[in-house]
Amino acid sequence: MLPRNELTQSSLFSCTVCQALCLVALWANHASFLQAASSSDAETASAKTFQNHLGAEASPYLLQHAHHPVNWYPWGEEAFSKARSEGKMIFLSIGYSPCHWCHVMAHESFENERIAKVMNDHFISIKVDREERPDVDAIYMNFVQASTGHGGWPMSVWLTPELKPVVGGTYFPPESRKGQPGFAEVCLQVSQAWKENPEQLMQSSQRILEYLREASHVTPAREGLSRERHTHAMRQGLDRFSEQFDDVFKGFGPAPKFPRPSVLSFLLRSFHSQGAMPEDPLKGGRELEMVLQTLDAMSRGGIHDHLAGGFHRYAVDRQWHVPHFEKMLYDQAQLAVVYSEAFQITHQPRYARVLVGILDYVLRDMTSAEGGFYSAEDADSLVSPDSPEAQEGAFYLWEDGQIDRALPESAQWFKRFYGVEALGNAPIGSDPRNELRGKNILIQRLNIEALAKEAGMTPDAANALMAKARARLKAFRDQRPRPMLDDKIIAGWNGLMISGMVRGGRCLDDGEPYIKAASHAAEFLSQEIYDPVSGILHRIHRNDRSTTEGFLDDYVYLICGLLDLYETTFQRRWLQWAEKLQNRQDERFLDSADGGYFTAAGDSSDVLMRLKEHVDGALPSPNAVAADNLLRLHQLTGKSLYEQRLNALMQCFAAVLEAQPTTVPNLLSAIDASFHSKRQFVFAAQTDDPLLKKMCQALHQPFIPYKTILLMDEPGRSFLKGHRREALRHMIPIDQKATAYVCEDGWCRKPTNQLSEFVQLLHP
Repeated sequence: MLPRNELTQSSLFSCTVCQALCLVALWANHASFLQAASSSDAETASAKTFQNHLGAEASPYLLQHAHHPVNWYPWGEEAFSKARSEGKMIFLSIGYSPCHWCHVMAHESFENERIAKVMNDHFISIKVDREERPDVDAIYMNFVQASTGHGGWPMSVWLTPELKPVVGGTYFPPESRKGQPGFAEVCLQVSQAWKENPEQLMQSSQRILEYLREASHVTPAREGLSRERHTHAMRQGLDRFSEQFDDVFKGFGPAPKFPRPSVLSFLLRSFHSQGAMPEDPLKGGRELEMVLQTLDAMSRGGIHDHLAGGFHRYAVDRQWHVPHFEKMLYDQAQLAVVYSEAFQITHQPRYARVLVGILDYVLRDMTSAEGGFYSAEDADSLVSPDSPEAQEGAFYLWEDGQIDRALPESAQWFKRFYGVEALGNAPIGSDPRNELRGKNILIQRLNIEALAKEAGMTPDAANALMAKARARLKAFRDQRPRPMLDDKIIAGWNGLMISGMVRGGRCLDDGEPYIKAASHAAEFLSQEIYDPVSGILHRIHRNDRSTTEGFLDDYVYLICGLLDLYETTFQRRWLQWAEKLQNRQDERFLDSADGGYFTAAGDSSDVLMRLKEHVDGALPSPNAVAADNLLRLHQLTGKSLYEQRLNALMQCFAAVLEAQPTTVPNLLSAIDASFHSKRQFVFAAQTDDPLLKKMCQALHQPFIPYKTILLMDEPGRSFLKGHRREALRHMIPIDQKATAYVCEDGWCRKPTNQLSEFVQLLHP
């Protein structure tokens, strides 16, 4: 089973709720099941062709199931009405394309004709791509986590025809084993219970729905957080993250180990808020220590693709060694930002190298010809070009002899550097299915100085030797069948990657190509995924089709990326578009009564409830990003409405911040920004002024998280007229040279058109 994410949300439900839900659900795990046929008798659909209702869908994940013997429907009224008219329960399966265990369950159960017949006879079966419908996924994941204590994908939920959940779980084997019920048996038991006593299940489902609504409701505080209460919440969060920190292998908590960029970002901002930068940034206190040690452990570990750059989703072991091999765009985007910030703080080249590796990987392997960013690469791939067998990690694994053949001159030192062993290097306990026997996952075991000493060469020579070996091994690996590419272009994830490209690119000396790639992606989205007439932002674009109106996360992530792009390129259209999206976001998702934003729009008729997501997981909390966007928009435009929305949001989540600070690190950071001194850098110059470019390069070298940047050229002065305080009108170039105005909390320092003076102003 693939864990849901690094932050469990079961804490959102009271113990009473959990117990009540478990009473409803646990019977399915302990009933006496009907005897199933053995697996050797199972008839699979591999040699037959079937056609269900998924063939016209755009999602690669749904299309993977279009020829199963299961009569799958997409999420929609056709399936709902059929369930109601036939009086059948719904079986809902939610997954996503790169998910390894989704593929396993599909092969074991959904391609099995005997099991498919059970499903078709007793249920209306619906397949959902969680990346297409995060609102549907969130509702039923809350139920599964509350009723079982854990969650993940594939998610399996049995619903009434009114879409109310009754029984749920994650991966089920085809037959009972090791105390886990078989999928077909669970289906038969659920169906029998529905036939014998549907009223009881309906009543139970209604109680479950009431519990879910009550537990997911966020009650706003009577007043917003004071500075003192916010400081206390920050300290609580820091203390708990420190307790969770793995001082041996780094990162947070036991296995499985997730990167948790939201936590790392929060710790860096907490470190910055303490004041002056220490003389040696590598000795900057507990917060910075936890971040840098985690980033170093990840970059050395098997979770990092040492040959092509980028990171896998998570490590199954505590040592960061054995990854779950899928590569997600949102991980690359968030980690690019964190590594860029580590580089800004320390100026250590190793963080820049990892950053460049991430960005180059995305540009090379996950970018469409039109400029949009694809969503993911699969964990599984074919073992060989002529083999039908797919295996998780096959593309990335190495046998000892393969290294010898690919690197005849440097295999000895490469294997020493990356921990390659003759019998394979997977740690004990990390490979319960023996899939990694005799295989190696590259993990850096030495630093370059130690390798140089052992090999009797200079560090520069050792570096060159490893670089050449990595390039040769990558070329060797590129001949293998690649993992499947999920080529959906998701609006929100593209917004995250635009931020990653921009923030990463602007702190690098040669980062202009990454900034151009971000601009190219924004241009693509503006033309292909956004309708300027209706103001609708679509969520997904694939094969020249844009489907599904965007959800809250699409709006907030893209707004954030556009603000980053404006503050880097000074193209006003990105700020203008960000404001239009913010207005649409307010219309569609705002809770005007209690503050904050719902995940789905109010006119969504096919979901049971509207949730307000505030917990950070694999993706940052949409409400946290919304808070940061509102603060930045207020600072950039001076419009009071943004400040009002921000204050209402902060008040809405004040109680959550105090009670559960470790679940909301991004929200803590956003609210810390609202209390923090707000630095504004206003440049009076023309966009092509060379001095402006040098000043901006200097501005992005240090880590200054809480800032806004404005350009006051003549068109910009006209565009912002009436948006901000009167003082902006008087910010003009001195002696016809680019001039910087550095302001903080309503007062400005003496303007300067000297680069050296400007650099001094960056370090008050």
